[in-house]
Amino acid sequence: SIEKLVELYNKTSLFVYPSLYEGFGLPPLEALACGAPVLCSNVSSLPEVCREYAFYCNPFEVDDIAFMLKKLLEDKNLREEKIKGGLNYVKRFNWDKTAKKHLEIFESFK
Repeated sequence: SIEKLVELYNKTSLFVYPSLYEGFGLPPLEALACGAPVLCSNVSSLPEVCREYAFYCNPFEVDDIAFMLKKLLEDKNLREEKIKGGLNYVKRFNWDKTAKKHLEIFESFK
Protein backbone atom coordinates (compact mmCIF):
# COMPACT_ATOMS: atom_id res chain seq x y z
CA SER A 1 0.00 0.00 0.00
CA ILE A 2 1.06 3.60 -0.45
CA GLU A 3 0.90 4.12 3.31
CA LYS A 4 3.39 1.29 3.91
CA LEU A 5 5.70 2.65 1.21
CA VAL A 6 5.68 6.13 2.76
CA GLU A 7 6.35 4.60 6.17
CA LEU A 8 9.38 2.73 4.80
CA TYR A 9 10.75 5.84 3.06
CA ASN A 10 10.29 7.82 6.29
CA LYS A 11 12.14 5.26 8.40
CA THR A 12 15.10 4.62 6.12
CA SER A 13 18.58 5.97 6.79
CA LEU A 14 19.38 5.87 3.09
CA PHE A 15 17.40 4.97 -0.04
CA VAL A 16 19.74 3.08 -2.40
CA TYR A 17 18.78 2.81 -6.07
CA PRO A 18 21.68 1.58 -8.26
CA SER A 19 19.47 1.23 -11.33
CA LEU A 20 21.05 0.65 -14.73
CA TYR A 21 18.11 2.00 -16.72
CA GLU A 22 15.33 4.41 -15.87
CA GLY A 23 12.67 6.06 -17.95
CA PHE A 24 12.16 8.80 -15.38
CA GLY A 25 13.13 7.73 -11.87
CA LEU A 26 10.03 8.08 -9.74
CA PRO A 27 11.19 5.96 -6.74
CA PRO A 28 14.13 8.28 -5.89
CA LEU A 29 11.79 11.30 -6.10
CA GLU A 30 9.31 9.56 -3.82
CA ALA A 31 12.11 8.93 -1.34
CA LEU A 32 13.24 12.57 -1.51
CA ALA A 33 9.64 13.71 -0.94
CA CYS A 34 9.55 11.61 2.25
CA GLY A 35 12.79 13.08 3.56
CA ALA A 36 14.99 10.11 2.76
CA PRO A 37 18.53 10.70 1.52
CA VAL A 38 19.06 9.03 -1.86
CA LEU A 39 22.05 7.18 -3.32
CA CYS A 40 21.43 6.33 -6.95
CA SER A 41 23.18 5.54 -10.20
CA ASN A 42 25.16 8.13 -12.05
CA VAL A 43 23.72 6.75 -15.31
CA SER A 44 20.42 6.98 -17.21
CA SER A 45 17.96 9.74 -16.31
CA LEU A 46 18.69 9.73 -12.57
CA PRO A 47 21.26 12.56 -12.44
CA GLU A 48 18.94 14.71 -14.55
CA VAL A 49 15.91 13.92 -12.40
CA CYS A 50 17.50 14.07 -8.93
CA ARG A 51 20.09 16.76 -9.73
CA GLU A 52 22.25 17.78 -6.79
CA TYR A 53 19.73 16.50 -4.25
CA ALA A 54 20.94 12.90 -4.38
CA PHE A 55 24.27 11.15 -3.97
CA TYR A 56 25.61 9.16 -6.92
CA CYS A 57 27.60 6.02 -7.54
CA ASN A 58 28.72 3.98 -10.52
CA PRO A 59 26.24 1.07 -10.62
CA PHE A 60 28.77 -1.11 -12.47
CA GLU A 61 31.39 -0.79 -9.70
CA VAL A 62 30.62 -2.69 -6.50
CA ASP A 63 33.51 -0.96 -4.70
CA ASP A 64 32.07 2.47 -5.55
CA ILE A 65 28.63 1.47 -4.26
CA ALA A 66 30.15 0.06 -1.06
CA PHE A 67 32.33 3.16 -0.55
CA MET A 68 29.34 5.51 -0.92
CA LEU A 69 27.16 3.36 1.34
CA LYS A 70 29.76 3.41 4.09
CA LYS A 71 30.47 7.11 3.69
CA LEU A 72 26.82 8.13 3.75
CA LEU A 73 25.74 5.86 6.58
CA GLU A 74 28.57 7.15 8.75
CA ASP A 75 28.05 10.87 8.02
CA LYS A 76 24.66 12.07 9.25
CA ASN A 77 25.48 15.72 8.49
CA LEU A 78 26.17 14.90 4.86
CA ARG A 79 22.81 13.11 4.58
CA GLU A 80 20.98 15.97 6.31
CA GLU A 81 22.26 18.49 3.72
CA LYS A 82 20.65 16.54 0.90
CA ILE A 83 17.44 15.89 2.82
CA LYS A 84 16.73 19.60 3.27
CA GLY A 85 17.38 20.43 -0.35
CA GLY A 86 15.48 17.41 -1.61
CA LEU A 87 12.33 18.24 0.33
CA ASN A 88 12.20 21.65 -1.34
CA TYR A 89 13.19 20.36 -4.77
CA VAL A 90 10.40 17.77 -5.07
CA LYS A 91 7.74 20.44 -4.57
CA ARG A 92 8.17 21.33 -8.24
CA PHE A 93 6.76 17.92 -9.21
CA ASN A 94 2.99 18.06 -9.03
CA TRP A 95 0.56 15.45 -10.37
CA ASP A 96 -2.20 18.02 -10.98
CA LYS A 97 0.11 20.25 -12.98
CA THR A 98 1.42 17.23 -14.90
CA ALA A 99 -2.10 16.05 -15.74
CA LYS A 100 -3.13 19.53 -16.92
CA LYS A 101 -0.06 19.81 -19.17
CA HIS A 102 -0.78 16.40 -20.70
CA LEU A 103 -4.42 17.35 -21.24
CA GLU A 104 -3.33 20.56 -23.01
CA ILE A 105 -1.12 18.52 -25.33
CA PHE A 106 -3.85 15.98 -26.07
CA GLU A 107 -6.42 18.72 -26.74
CA SER A 108 -4.04 20.49 -29.13
CA PHE A 109 -4.43 17.53 -31.52
CA LYS A 110 -8.19 18.00 -31.91
